Formats: sequence, C-alpha cells, structure tokens
Amino acid sequence: MNQHVTPDLATLTDSTSDLGNDHLHVGDDKGLSISHIGHTMLRSPKGTFTLSNVLHVPHITKPLLSAQKIYCDNNVYFEFHASVFFVKDLTTKVVLLSGQSNDGLYVLFESSATIIPQAYWSPFISATADLWHRRMGHPTFYIFDLLVFKNKIMCTSKRSLVQCQTCPLGKSSCLHLRPTSHKTPALFDLIFNDVWGRASMFSSNGFRYFVIFIDVHTK
Repeated sequence: MNQHVTPDLATLTDSTSDLGNDHLHVGDDKGLSISHIGHTMLRSPKGTFTLSNVLHVPHITKPLLSAQKIYCDNNVYFEFHASVFFVKDLTTKVVLLSGQSNDGLYVLFESSATIIPQAYWSPFISATADLWHRRMGHPTFYIFDLLVFKNKIMCTSKRSLVQCQTCPLGKSSCLHLRPTSHKTPALFDLIFNDVWGRASMFSSNGFRYFVIFIDVHTK
C-alpha cells in the first residue's frame, strides 16, 4: 500500500467524502471502509512535512505513513537501520526526524512528531510567502522570517526579493516643517529644498530619490 492512513478525521483538511465503495485491505485480508481522503501536516522540532491524499479509515488501529510518499512530497530521504530510522534533508543531509523499530514496524512517537490539527492551519497548503505576508497584514521582514523559522506559518516558496508595494505606502510618515521667521518680499528670493532617498523600491518612472523645492514667499 502506498498511501497515508489515519483513523482521526479531525487531522484532515480539504477532505472529500464521496469515495464510492473503496476499502483498505489489511494483513488478515479484512476490508476496512475508507470514508474520506484529505491533507494534513506532520510537524517535528526541525521541520514540517506535507502529507497529501491521506485516507481516513475509521476502523484502522494505528495511523500509517508511506515512506515513499513522504519522500516525493517533501524532498527528503529515509535511512533505515535495525533499531532506528532517520529522515534527512535531501540537499543538506540534516536529520529532520527519527524513530525506532518496534515489533517489526518503524514507529514515530508523539515526542518526536505531531500531526497539526485542522483548526490550526490554513487549508491552502500551496500558499506562497508573499501571500502569507499579505494575509498577516504586511509584517516586517524580521517578524515574517521569525514566524517561518519557528514553524508558525508554512510557506511553499521563498519570500520575494521585490519590496511589497503596499508596505511603504501604508507605513511611511511625513515630518512637519518647523515654523520659520524668514520673510521675503518677492518670488524666488529664498527657496528651501528637501532631498529624500534612497527608497527601497522604484517609483513608477524608475526613480529612487525625490526632491522638493519650496519658495518661501509663496509657500
């Protein structure tokens, strides 16, 4: 069998219930009815794993995970030993998850990994970093990166290097000019100028510096 299986419907999101008369056949050839199929996430202290197309089988005794599907969906690989196994990042080789062998099965314990309940995360698994930035009200890059690092949000892409256009418009402020006693009798006798920049994003005309000239006589 090459499917994830769970007896707990509460762990699934975006689930479908219309599966016809499909059954899951276990070791004693007994057919267990499949009532739903959906998605969930598996969280460990060092990472979060996508579990797609999980079968909800109410009468299954224990949840079962497919190593091959975890490998395909999360860019990781498994390393099996006689009494222990490791899940490692395919690029960095860092251990993200581990478990032990018990009665011929490799087991994950609750202390090493937990299924994220449906109410705690968005069903839109494919949400990008830029979409999360807009959903959360445009937090700063520092706050956003901190949330990602602590696995509080789950992103399927890296944050765009292009500055969000809404952030500088909503967070910019303008200092008031101080009162002045300068008086001029004619136009262009005295002019104030103010240069602002370098802006974090280009203007619609491609500029990053702005200058203002104010004639004291006419304001």
